[in-house]
This record gives sequence, structure tokens and C-alpha cells, in this order.
Amino acid sequence: MSDALWQAVLGEIEVTIPRASFATWFQNTSLIKQENDEVVIGVPSVFAKRQLEDKYRPLLTDTLKKNGISPKDISFSIQAPPEEKSAPQPSTDWSVRPPQSKKPTPANNLNSKYTFDNFVVGASNELAYAAAQAITKDPGGKYNPFFIYGGVGLGKTHLLQAIGNKIIEGNPEAHIVYITSEQFATEFIASILRKKTFSDHYRQADVLIIDDMQFIAGKEKTEEEFFHTFNALHQANKQIIISSDKPPKSIPTLEERLRSRFEWGMTADIQPPDFETRMAIIQTKASQHNMTVSPDVGEFLATHIQSNVRELEGALTKVLAHCEMTQQSLSIEVVEQIIGATPNRKSRLTDKQIVDKTAKFFDIAADELIGPRREKTISQPRQIAMYLMRQELHLSFPAIAKAVGRKDHTTAMHSVSKIDAQIQKDSSMRQTVMQIKEHLYA
Repeated sequence: MSDALWQAVLGEIEVTIPRASFATWFQNTSLIKQENDEVVIGVPSVFAKRQLEDKYRPLLTDTLKKNGISPKDISFSIQAPPEEKSAPQPSTDWSVRPPQSKKPTPANNLNSKYTFDNFVVGASNELAYAAAQAITKDPGGKYNPFFIYGGVGLGKTHLLQAIGNKIIEGNPEAHIVYITSEQFATEFIASILRKKTFSDHYRQADVLIIDDMQFIAGKEKTEEEFFHTFNALHQANKQIIISSDKPPKSIPTLEERLRSRFEWGMTADIQPPDFETRMAIIQTKASQHNMTVSPDVGEFLATHIQSNVRELEGALTKVLAHCEMTQQSLSIEVVEQIIGATPNRKSRLTDKQIVDKTAKFFDIAADELIGPRREKTISQPRQIAMYLMRQELHLSFPAIAKAVGRKDHTTAMHSVSKIDAQIQKDSSMRQTVMQIKEHLYA
């Protein structure tokens, strides 16, 4: 199996599991051997070996089969990453990256490929991007802590690590620590088992970057440890940077004392990129493979894969790997052949599905959403459903009104306009609509 095909395998796995799980267990894997119906996968630690053996073996088997490999046996071998480059990795976020990169620095876990220079900036992320750049000029200053949130695969990890890399560029002696909350919890538990001190490494950091904070919520002892770490760093004017899939107030199991501290500094969200930004991502990523994407192919991908941009990159990675191996040119026919019906999900979406999933999101009955009740707990979900019908299905206002049991199309016009205005000024409403979109295309 070639590196390109293993990269395609990772690309498919990446869009089926949580980003933190992918980064923790799959990111530094490599293909060591594939012959005589046997596949040997290199892993960086005994923890990764056990996790892949116990939890992810079926997923690996299925994904290998989808890519033409049907091994009778999959085994795992603990190996240190190669010195010159890390194992082949698919992109984890929608920001653009070079095809190869140096091994992450063990002391801080930063990967040098994540920079501001190769981060695609658009209307959906410009506030977070501007704040991130400001932090590099004054770590521990006015944006402390910096809390960035958004859905899966939108560039949070890239932006967080770009901050760390930029600070080190200006100050090589800076002590930067990047870690996922899942890794933080795992290390904390391990320190308890070994009866060793845990906190020193993190409390001595100049910049502490915690990715996917939502995974720490609900773990009482781990939350308590992070609370004390947060206080020690903040009191010493050290920079704290956090990412999550939700804003602090929307993480239900997060301790109130942590939630309040996360809101002390700057909070910024990242939304799915617009059409033009998706096109830029596609074109730039293809150029990294020395390939050209025609406008019709780029538009096909950018139009049909919208809500999860990591899925967009995963699909493109798979198609590019296929074209590299088969020496085929990139065309819509090849895209359809390789990823089948995956891009065309929007054409299967209906107004009834929007009603049903919006109602389910707000924990109300679909009949209530299209019924006569006007309480805000019903009327606002109804307005959001109408907005989504307009945005996702491009229905006429009379058709939207009919779909929610209304006779007057001006009701639909008013609702769509109202939600559109709220999205522009209210990050909570933007997050709500984004989450419903993710459910629509899940």
C-alpha cells in the first residue's frame, strides 16, 4: 500500500470519528507492511496500540476494504515517528496545509505546518483570526483566556497551533504547551496511578493551548486539576488558549467556576466557510499535489459538501490520491466514481426533514412546530426551520409557508429576514443554526 493510499484511508477515518480521537490515536500512525493478507500499522505508543486494537480494529478493517485492501490480519507495532517527517496525515481542518511537515516538537506538541500563512481567511473566521494574531504580539495580555469555538473541521486546531508557532518564531525560548483535553485527562489519570506529580509541566508554561475542551467537561477530578492550573497560569499573566465545539455557556456539564473563567477574556466563533473560501481551499490543496482542479469540479465539490469542511478535504484527498495512483485527470466523472453519492446529499434533503430535525433539536414535536402555537419556544424554532428551507432548499416563500402550515407567504418572508438578521449579530444564533445544519447532513 502506498503512502498516498494510506493517507486516503486516514482521510476517511478522520470524518467518521471525533477530531480529538483522530488526533490522539491516528495522527502519528504509519503503514509498515502490507503483504500476504497481512497489514502492520505503526503506532507511537502502547496506549495507541491498545486503543486501536480494542476499539478501532473494525473501523480500520472496513476502511481498508473500501480502498481495495482486505487483510485477514491487522497488527500494530510501536514505532517512533521518522526523524525527517511525520507519518502521512490527512488534513484535520479546512485550512490549507503543505503536503509534508516536520515532526512535532516533543516539548510542545506543535506541528510546524500549522501557520498563519497557510490559513485561509474568510468572513466566517476573520474575527478569530484577527484575535489570534493579536495574541502573538502580546501573550497573556488583553485576550486572556482566548476561547475559540465552532463545529468539527473548521480550522480551530490550525489557528490554535498557528498562535504557538508564531510566538516561538519571535521567541524560541518561549515554553509553549499544546495538548488535547483528552490527552490532558489521560495524563492526569496516569499520574494518579503512578502516584507522581502532574501539574508542574503545565503550570510552568508561558502559553497553554487546550484543544477540544468539551471532552474534559463532566470529569470532576480532571476539571478540578485544570481549574487550579488555569488559576496559576492566569495569575502569572501566562496565555491560555482553549477550543471547543460550543461556547462556554453551552457546555452543559462544565463546572460553573470554569465556565465563568473561560468568559473572562475573548470568545470568538468559527463558522463554516462560504462558497468562495471553499473554492480557494480546493484549488490550493490541489496545487500542493501538483494538480489542477477545473472550475466545474471545484464548484461541484464546494457546492455539495458544505456543513463539514473536513469532509470536503477528506473527499478531495481521496480523489487526488486516486488520480495520482491511476494517472487519471481530475474530472466530475472521477469525483462521482470515487466518492459516489456522498457529495449530493443536499438534493435528497426535504422540507419535512428540516421540520423534523429542527423540532428534534429543540425537543418539541414536529406537529407543534407546524401548528398554531405562538409561544417563543415554538415560534423561534419554526422561524429557524423556514430560514433553513430558504437557505438549503431555495424554496419560494409560498412553498415555505405551506410547509409549516401557514397561508400567508409574508410570514415566511418575515421569519427568514428575522433569523438572517439575528445570525449576523448573535453568535449564539449562528451556533444554533450551524448545529442544526450538521444534524441535517449527518
